[in-house]
Amino acid sequence: MFLLGALYVGFFVVLINVIEAPFFLIILFMGGLALLQYYTSDKIALKASRAKVVNRDEAPELHDMVERLCAMADLPKPRIAVVPTDVPNAFATGRNPKNSVVAVTEGLWYRLSKPEVEGVLAHELAHIGNRDVAIMTISSFFAMVAAMLMRMGLWGGMMGGGRDRSGGPPIWLIMFVVSMVTYVISYVLILMISRYREYAADRGAVLITGAPENLMSALQKIAGQIAQIPQRDLREVQGMNAFFIVPTTVKSSFAEMFMTHPPLEKRLARLATISREMGRPVDL
Repeated sequence: MFLLGALYVGFFVVLINVIEAPFFLIILFMGGLALLQYYTSDKIALKASRAKVVNRDEAPELHDMVERLCAMADLPKPRIAVVPTDVPNAFATGRNPKNSVVAVTEGLWYRLSKPEVEGVLAHELAHIGNRDVAIMTISSFFAMVAAMLMRMGLWGGMMGGGRDRSGGPPIWLIMFVVSMVTYVISYVLILMISRYREYAADRGAVLITGAPENLMSALQKIAGQIAQIPQRDLREVQGMNAFFIVPTTVKSSFAEMFMTHPPLEKRLARLATISREMGRPVDL
């Protein structure tokens, strides 16, 4: 977070000294978008995943499970939603614990044992308790500004933007390059924060349930069964990868620094360490 903040400070220092532009208007506009995203994150995620909020009559066992975990975690009960897909996964969203949603897919509920489902739900409740939606919204705010300025610079060049009066490079080119560099670096740092939040949610799940083996088993089973899901079904939900407990591209060939989630092996290794600290050694 410190590196991200330092990057954004440098970004604006460079641009303010190069371009005479009403940056406060850009910041005001992007701030409005960030607030909109922050306050509607649950609605956006539910709509994107085609999830349906269910009441107790529709999913009594799921409601009972969430209520029990919330009592153990000292959290208010979130709304509960079910995603109509066979892909086993889950996610949580919402701007704060009082305005949150936990969603599970039909595939998760039917493919995992109930203790494993509890481990997954505890992970998602840990995200809510840690206010990860707020953290990631704040982290991505200036990256959105940089992306917008990068596009503005590109449009300026395409529209024939002028050169600096001192004979230097065109202003639009400076704005484009600085914004692009800022966006790329901030993107990598944001992914780093995202991976850390996953580790924190894994640990939080263990603290809630006291059973790291259930979450470990669930992660392994989800990752293994995702590989058996038809690609067509995976493509339908791949836009939710950043939210899911295990991304559907679990076997991605990208380097770790470009992943939203830590590699499964590292998550399991950390959970095994926590388990040993609790006096409950498990085999990987």
